[in-house]
Amino acid sequence: MPVPARGGLRLVERNYLVYRRSWLVFVSGFFEPLFYLLSIGVGVAALVGEFTLSDGTTIGYTEFVAPAMLAASAMNGAIFDATYNIFFRMKYAKLYDAVLATPMRPWDIATGEVTWALLRGAAYSAMFIVVMLAMGLVESWWAVLALPVAVLIGYAFAGAGMALTTYMRTWQDFEFVQISIIPMFLFSATFYPVETYPDAVQWLVEVTPLYQGVALLRGLTTGSVGWEMLWHVAYLAAMGTAGMYVASRRLGRLLLK
Repeated sequence: MPVPARGGLRLVERNYLVYRRSWLVFVSGFFEPLFYLLSIGVGVAALVGEFTLSDGTTIGYTEFVAPAMLAASAMNGAIFDATYNIFFRMKYAKLYDAVLATPMRPWDIATGEVTWALLRGAAYSAMFIVVMLAMGLVESWWAVLALPVAVLIGYAFAGAGMALTTYMRTWQDFEFVQISIIPMFLFSATFYPVETYPDAVQWLVEVTPLYQGVALLRGLTTGSVGWEMLWHVAYLAAMGTAGMYVASRRLGRLLLK
């Protein structure tokens, strides 16, 4: 996880001051996965039977879908700030040109912006966990780790999203973000067990970043916990750290000319 230095914290403070009067924009990303949970996880659940997990645990369809929607909520909160907002600040507001005229460096920008994206993703995730608790969708005490894992998911997508944004040239390039995010949201074992896919497709799903988060959160909320979950943690941590490194290097090349 990023530990922003003083310069990075100043950027977090700046973003807070900008958004404190625009809280509707801030929380908007929470509602999409919530609506999916209520419409599919609850509505369709009456038509779908129970699921048996790999360890033999049997759960209902709503309990199966809910942790996946939590992972999607963390992803949405982080990716929005780490892509569209950073592109605007970099290309149009010229915020980072002004920031780099101070003692702050590109790494401060990367840690500050990723930390802000994590705060946004954590806020979405915390609200979603409250909804899950209220609906009785948490089956295990391991779920106390759900919020830290949701923050880790946000870290992975925020770091990668910021790195990719430094390569964007126009708003049209963000079509590639949607082309990546929507299939992951629909097919990362969010609505069906990964075992329902053919072997080749199953392998493809299992290497996607959202699947790592879904598998982690589903294991924690259902109590189906195993050592293989450490692989998911390492994957997400490496993805976020690599993204932050690339983003800071790219910002230095683009802005310190």
